[in-house]
Amino acid sequence: MSSHRLAVIVLAAGQGTRMKSDLPKVMHPLAGRPMIRHLIETVQGLSPEKVVVVVGPGMDCVAEEVAPLTTAVQSDRLGTGHAVAQAKAALGEFDGDVLVVFGDTPLITRDTLKRMLAERRGPKQPAVVVLGFKPADPGHYGRLVVGAEGLKAIIEWKDGNAEQRAIPLCNSGVMAIDGRRLWRLVERLSNDNAKGEYYLTDVVALARGDGASCSFVLGEPEELLGVNSRVELAGAEAIVQRRLRLVAMDNGATLIEPDTVWFSWDTKLGRDVVVWPNVVFGKKVQVGDGVTIKGFCHFEGCTIGDGVEIGPFARLRPGAEIEDDAHIGNFVEVKKAKVEKGAKVNHLAYIGDARVGAGANVGAGTITCNYDGFDKSFTDIGAGAFIGSNSSLVAPITVGDGAIVGAGSVVTRDVTPGALAVARGNQMELAGWADRFRERKKAEKAKS
Repeated sequence: MSSHRLAVIVLAAGQGTRMKSDLPKVMHPLAGRPMIRHLIETVQGLSPEKVVVVVGPGMDCVAEEVAPLTTAVQSDRLGTGHAVAQAKAALGEFDGDVLVVFGDTPLITRDTLKRMLAERRGPKQPAVVVLGFKPADPGHYGRLVVGAEGLKAIIEWKDGNAEQRAIPLCNSGVMAIDGRRLWRLVERLSNDNAKGEYYLTDVVALARGDGASCSFVLGEPEELLGVNSRVELAGAEAIVQRRLRLVAMDNGATLIEPDTVWFSWDTKLGRDVVVWPNVVFGKKVQVGDGVTIKGFCHFEGCTIGDGVEIGPFARLRPGAEIEDDAHIGNFVEVKKAKVEKGAKVNHLAYIGDARVGAGANVGAGTITCNYDGFDKSFTDIGAGAFIGSNSSLVAPITVGDGAIVGAGSVVTRDVTPGALAVARGNQMELAGWADRFRERKKAEKAKS
């Protein structure tokens, strides 16, 4: 046997009826990506020669998600053994190890799978290695029957007696199987059981009947959580988020109140980043070193340079690029725009489809009017420019380097570098008008 060859069969044909969803169960997201992708990334880290994903009929979205991996279709859902059999045409005869994992168990770790493979490749070379665990509530899980000679059998809960159901060691379903034996074992599975299904778990008894040994490895209950309902999905999300927070802190970020910070699977934080409570990182966010992010900010599809200060209550949308030492303040929204080095957009502003030049200052309440109902247009604010509060910059428009826009202006034409642009109605004053108005109103009220 070539002891270091590996293939993986991923069982992902479950309908997930308890999800009450039109979306296949394994496509429901954890930390912003389908749970099947979490599992695929884990197994690919083992460098398998082949991965076959078994899907159900009509699950084109799953096949597209795992592409270019090979998929096989389980048209009739007749149990886990039947599901594995559907991978035979794609996998063929294989003389290495075959891992069988489940698409709805996305939290399993690479270290656990490595321990299974180490056991499979160890001195005893068991035909089957099963991943077991001891949950707080064993419930209706299958039970592992073990003895001095190793794993003796797996008993499904519905087929077990009272003594067997009392066993605390449960079956996760994950297996490492000798590829030379796999198909001979699967072909002999029977559906003579309480559910009328072909149980993959029966390969243990078949292998032992052939004179081969079987073994098990103990895993943590948390990583073997199966996701079959929205409640379990929420539980899995909590576990993923906790893992991501630990990674962020281990890599040098400070999370003031970690449980309130939510990450995407691909969030990248630099060193000495400080994140205040209630911050959400969506997909494709990269944060440089020494950044301070104050509370209640939301980021997606953006890059943040070194030394930036953001928030509170800031929103960076896709295409936002915040360069080093810039400031993005409270209730500021940036979309598809570059805020260059040292620029400040500190209060109640919207910057969309724009450039804010290095060292520029955008006053409170300023907006770039980038959409005319049909097209988006660009606003270019030059380096060192100063935009007064409550200004509207109607794109397409350029404000030159060092120019000043007076507060309250609606600017519709380009502003030359170094100029002052003021575009607002002239202030008018009528002396004594307010006093006369009040007296007249008081008199009218007295008569009524």
